[in-house]
Amino acid sequence: MRTLDDLLAEEVAGRRVLVRADLNVPLEDGRITDDRRIRAGVPTLRRLTDAGARVVVTAHLGRPEGGSDPRLSLAPVAVRLGELFGAAVPLAEPGGKAAATVDALADGGLVLLENIRFDPRETSKDDAERAALAHELADLAGADGAFVSDGFGVVHRKQASVYDVARELPAYAGDLVLTEVAVLRTLAGDAQRPYVVVLGGSKVSDKLGVMTALQPKVDAVLVGGGMCFTFLAAQGHGVGDSLLEADQIEACRGFLDSGKIVLPPDVVVADAVAADAAHDVVPADAIPDGRVGLDIGPAGVARFAEALGDARTVFWNGPMGVFELAPFATGTRGVAQAIEAATRRGATTVVGGGDSAAAIRALGRDEAGYTHISTGGGASLEYLEGKALPGLVVLENP
Repeated sequence: MRTLDDLLAEEVAGRRVLVRADLNVPLEDGRITDDRRIRAGVPTLRRLTDAGARVVVTAHLGRPEGGSDPRLSLAPVAVRLGELFGAAVPLAEPGGKAAATVDALADGGLVLLENIRFDPRETSKDDAERAALAHELADLAGADGAFVSDGFGVVHRKQASVYDVARELPAYAGDLVLTEVAVLRTLAGDAQRPYVVVLGGSKVSDKLGVMTALQPKVDAVLVGGGMCFTFLAAQGHGVGDSLLEADQIEACRGFLDSGKIVLPPDVVVADAVAADAAHDVVPADAIPDGRVGLDIGPAGVARFAEALGDARTVFWNGPMGVFELAPFATGTRGVAQAIEAATRRGATTVVGGGDSAAAIRALGRDEAGYTHISTGGGASLEYLEGKALPGLVVLENP
């Protein structure tokens, strides 16, 4: 695929470059609570503006339904971009107003288009509807414009600003996308052994694909979070009121037969999913009826840390418990510390975005403690499953 380096080898000063970024950041009362995705996209934008390109950024925020939603405006993102660039970044409304704002851009200027998902054509299943929106985006770039795909978190989506616009303009992969693909290609290929995968989160069904794809290549799969209870049920244990996907029990038995699955020997159970609920540590094979498992226990942390002790490659996706509530954050924190120790020993450690990346920040862990933290949870998993990601396929076959 053509890269940002290839584009910059051409004369871009004065040309308009449309960049699809991933600026889908969490907001609380209109304030950005985590700007990591914004910061991750800045290097590509800065390289373009430094070269004199007139940069038009398109992105989404949340999942608006039925058109515009002021609560999901990219206005706070435009402010943060302005702070990072040291100059105000205008937010362009859709339609004619956007064209006027783009027309006013000076060389090296930057404009952010309002939430692209305010237009239902962005996510339409109708190819013609998406193509029409992509054509409008391409018109903003103009006759000598170019498209840079730098939102790795959306490359698994066949959407107008991700896929269809790359068929309208000369398309290039941004630096962030290239970095993500290079890291994941290593994990999916010939990674250094021992290779340990740590999986958590709520649902086994969300991780079946990546478990199937990686199992032949790895030495151990450590399973925590809500998904561990379906595995415990597959072993014949009761799980009380813990999260259980009964329709996945048979699949879990198949994975257990591989001998690579490592489960926690103890779990933290509570009377309810609440910070002030009564809770205890119990053996994983003796969860009382009426109680819900919300974290792996201290013996589970120790077992997982031991399994990570000589790892040369680690992939982590999903927290070990309900880390948002302090009594149930210990397991995730302990596993994070064990992975950070592996990084210090020289292992390649990759965090697969999503809730695991959010947990690292929420628990105050140092991002430098990991080799790579992906900006795309779903995209990372689908890449490792071996799926064709539309936003990458179109760059490889424009």
